[in-house]
Amino acid sequence: MIRSLRNLIRLFRILWVLARHGVFEPLEHIAEAPTVSGSARLARRLRNPAVSGRWGQRLAAALVQLGPSFIKLGQSLATRADLIGDQASEDLTQLQDRLAPFDRAIARQSLEYELGAPVESLFERFDDTPIAAASIAQVHRARTTDGREVAVKILRPGIEEAVARDLDLFSWIAETLQRHLPWSRRFKPVDTVQVFRETVEIEMDLRLEAAAAVELAENFSGDDVFGVAEVDWERTTRRVFTNQWIDGCRIDDAEALARAGLDPTELLARSAGVFFNQVFRDGFFHADMHPGNMLVTSDGTLVPVDFGIMGRLDLETRYYLADTLTGFLLGNWRSVAEVHFRMGMVPAHKSVDLFTQAVRSIGEPLMDKPMNEVSVAKLLGQVLRIAETFEMEAQPQLLLLHKTMVVSEGVGRRLNPSVNMWELARPLIEAWMRENRGPEARIARASADVLRGIEKLPSLVRAADRLLDHLDEGGLKLHPETVRRMAREQARAQRASWPIWAALAFGLIVGFLMS
Repeated sequence: MIRSLRNLIRLFRILWVLARHGVFEPLEHIAEAPTVSGSARLARRLRNPAVSGRWGQRLAAALVQLGPSFIKLGQSLATRADLIGDQASEDLTQLQDRLAPFDRAIARQSLEYELGAPVESLFERFDDTPIAAASIAQVHRARTTDGREVAVKILRPGIEEAVARDLDLFSWIAETLQRHLPWSRRFKPVDTVQVFRETVEIEMDLRLEAAAAVELAENFSGDDVFGVAEVDWERTTRRVFTNQWIDGCRIDDAEALARAGLDPTELLARSAGVFFNQVFRDGFFHADMHPGNMLVTSDGTLVPVDFGIMGRLDLETRYYLADTLTGFLLGNWRSVAEVHFRMGMVPAHKSVDLFTQAVRSIGEPLMDKPMNEVSVAKLLGQVLRIAETFEMEAQPQLLLLHKTMVVSEGVGRRLNPSVNMWELARPLIEAWMRENRGPEARIARASADVLRGIEKLPSLVRAADRLLDHLDEGGLKLHPETVRRMAREQARAQRASWPIWAALAFGLIVGFLMS
């Protein structure tokens, strides 16, 4: 009860802050949703006259006031000029790495506490003025005592407590939705928040971020267009992350790219290839790729920073993505529908034919469009819009990927709005599809499955022999402690009410259907 009251008050505060900054104004003209537009017009009366500036500036100020989790929302929106307009997109870029820094005395104090030594004994030079200040941490330039130029990332003071409050709010909202709105369960709000929680908890431990950087570097070892800065493990702890300094500019800094003589379209092609390799080849990708987190060196090498949010995809999910995108590109709507049933995203009792028809309604309008006008991220979003009719279930493991695709397409449009980044990666896509989804690959996987089954036969036969020996000796014998536990469990089960049994049965049925 106390938790619900606390989060309800917090939710009202969020709405109040957004209303005071006039953030709801664009919703006033949505004719399709009169309730939303009416509420937005009422919220206009709450706007603080002292809050001035363009809509994007006011939104940025509101998100900063609400905290780090909301700042990350603004970072994603900053790349979507097609959704919020060029001016608002430009206004929101201040959220990426140009926030107000915390006091330099606190930064030094945190360094000395975490590294267990005075700053002067750790660094020959430490710049008190940060070169970047983001929602979670800020970065300082320094030179180590052995003469290496490094970047030192320090978590903001109190950030763990602030994020914990946001996570508790999000969990409460998800639990409330799932409890009172049964239709929301297919979107798995609780599981979705849990994925976000796990991601943020990793982001709060900079040792894990350093480990992610090393793993990404290993995946691209020997690559001549993509590199990862070397980690300084001696100066890295839970709240401090030190790595090699990179001289480069932001990937969206058009003037700096022009001065370096770098071709934006070539950089876009490299970015598309790198993104494809991370997602499909490795199943391990940078999931916070806003422009402030991708630097370009003078020779055109792409160097990412900030590895706090990384995504992973198992091979089955990568196959699902490949089959879905290929089906859309070839106009094979039936195959797109079937892969959703095969993955369990659409319940088995729904009609494959009707789902195919719905997929066709999304794909047909794209068939005659040039590739530069096709948004893969928007395409996947449209698939989700037919979720209500077909009871599609959200896949939490795809959330980070979808967000990253949205951000990547936004960056691509900044580099060259007339080129589609996915078309540039087409040779890689085709090669990967031949190697992993072609007939030869399917035969090889089937053969491997048969061989693994044959290899297990001897152990299975031995296990069967042992079981028969036990039965011949008079049956299986249970340990006395096992018998006592079974008795306690049976007594506890008998005291359970029928709703618990019903819930258990429902869970078993769902588990069977999803297996």
